[in-house]
Amino acid sequence: MRVEGQSFRTVWIPEVGHSVVRIIDQRYLPFRFETADLRTVEEVAVAIRDMWVRGAGCIGATAGYGMWLAACEASATADFSPAFNRLAEVLRSTRPTAVNLSWAVDRQLKVAADVSDVFAKVAAVRSSAVEIADEDVAACRSIGEHGLDLFRDISQLKGSATVNVLTHCNAGWLAFVDHGSATAPIYRAHDAGIPVHVWVDETRPRNQGARLTAWELGKHGVPHTVITDNAGGYLMRAGQVDLVVTGTDRTTYTGDVVNKIGTYLKAVAASDCNIPFYVALPSSTFDWSARDGLTDIIIEERSGDEVSSIEGLCDGVETRVHLLPEGSHTANPAFDVTPARLVTGLITERGICKANEESILGLFPEKKLS
Repeated sequence: MRVEGQSFRTVWIPEVGHSVVRIIDQRYLPFRFETADLRTVEEVAVAIRDMWVRGAGCIGATAGYGMWLAACEASATADFSPAFNRLAEVLRSTRPTAVNLSWAVDRQLKVAADVSDVFAKVAAVRSSAVEIADEDVAACRSIGEHGLDLFRDISQLKGSATVNVLTHCNAGWLAFVDHGSATAPIYRAHDAGIPVHVWVDETRPRNQGARLTAWELGKHGVPHTVITDNAGGYLMRAGQVDLVVTGTDRTTYTGDVVNKIGTYLKAVAASDCNIPFYVALPSSTFDWSARDGLTDIIIEERSGDEVSSIEGLCDGVETRVHLLPEGSHTANPAFDVTPARLVTGLITERGICKANEESILGLFPEKKLS
């Protein structure tokens, strides 16, 4: 992705020879574009937990790099393995729902276990962190290629008229290392000359659609309109939405989709209006051990402060405003579960499949249980 003419990933190692991980600090977008340097495991944990970085792939890649910092820290102790495992748990505990986090931590634990020498462990984990990020970029690029046909087919049916797509939250470049999942086909279609317009859900309570997706699309030159979350159903019934594409933070091998709160309601509305509802994800976001999204996956409950207040610009100054009456209680489940029956298809790096066990494992046969 390019910002003011410069190419960026969301997370990377900026300097050879220094134990530093650099991220795009998403807390300040869209008002300021800033990066932050993370030098310790605790700093990485704060960045993930407090959503300096967020989104399935970006969390996974950041955790992968965080495990490299963990290896650096553990190498300075008397006993590498206990220290490394303890630091791994610090990272693992930051966000319970996004599966890419534990996936990256477990992968790095295995990489370190396969090497005997401590300094070789550090080098191997660093190399693996770069591989995790590179694989995320490649997977999202492939998702864009596979999803392009959906946009092309709709465009042809409409006589080359604009394809109107609705998305929820941010499953874009900022949620991964590059390209994004739900946005990858949108960017690919736009770049291919297919007229595309995106309805961007604001996505309360943190406004990740309004703040992040809209900013991204604007930087890429994709026409878009920000709407309130509850406007989506009206637009679908009014015939102003051709398809819905969202991302996911964890998807079961049977096709249940765990994504930002409000996704389920969009799927229900799309089903009622006979509008295709697609979910885009790299294979690292599948939970190959979870069958039922409602019972097998922990739904993160975040601070009520995200509901009771909102951030924005006032006369050019970033400020936080309280919204609720004194004494009102809040609840803030961060995700909901969309059952597989409401999902038209899953767009993965290997192609598009139906949201059911047979079709998913048909694309990923190596994941079949013996």
